[in-house]
Amino acid sequence: MIRNALTVDVEDYFHVSAFADAIRRSDWDDRQLRVENNTQRLLELFEGNGVKATFFVLGWVAERLPALVADIAARGHEVACHGYSHQLVYNQTPQLFRDETVRARDLLEDIVQRPVRGYRAASYSITERSRWALDILAEAGFVYDSSIFPVHHDRYGIPGTPQHPYILDTPAGHKLVEFPLSTVSLFGARLPIAGGGYFRLYPYFFSRSGLGRINRGGRPFIFYLHPWEIDPQQPRVNAGWVSRFRHYNNLHKCEARLQRLLADFSFGTADDVLRGLDLLQA
Repeated sequence: MIRNALTVDVEDYFHVSAFADAIRRSDWDDRQLRVENNTQRLLELFEGNGVKATFFVLGWVAERLPALVADIAARGHEVACHGYSHQLVYNQTPQLFRDETVRARDLLEDIVQRPVRGYRAASYSITERSRWALDILAEAGFVYDSSIFPVHHDRYGIPGTPQHPYILDTPAGHKLVEFPLSTVSLFGARLPIAGGGYFRLYPYFFSRSGLGRINRGGRPFIFYLHPWEIDPQQPRVNAGWVSRFRHYNNLHKCEARLQRLLADFSFGTADDVLRGLDLLQA
């Protein structure tokens, strides 16, 4: 049975890019933190199913909840980096991106006392106009990235890039392993199937079929979700209707679907899966 990568983007509901116009960063500290309890629920769920996962932790969260990060690592999961402030990469200058990424990495490494090898950008925002970020990641010591979604989308995506894990050449000539977000081909188009809002939008049988097709083709998939996606009681934010739909659609169904997914497929950390493909060394 092929082992797939199970990943969690550890951020709170008010961090999401879709709510950036409705919630100012200066107000984040005034919001009730729900990410700790929600992440603990995921940890218990994973433990009950005997699976390990990669937790891409936001530096802002790690700074305020270091015990949570330490608990993730103590339970045998991989801790990886989700940047610091959840800004879209293509809205940052290279220097700001470098400063925030190194700050977040250092926070995480200080807590877990081991190298942080993986990175994922806020809202998968490494696109054609922010490929320069790949060089900064390589120079900062990351060995793999999971930020590129090989699809067309209004916020993210680099269409036409590989659909499965590969070694990419950065613009300056560095090497970096890329674990792209999973897609399936349908009627000649690439359809996102990697989790998150798509997992809540599609009927479960469709997600299972699409992810199963990747495994039947002899490849692992990567699945992601956020702690707030199993929290239907979270506060409602007054944002645009598209953002509200993407964020709140089927929150009440997500945890039960996740439980089924854990039973239907084999999972491990992103690092373990990439090492199994001989793309990373231990």
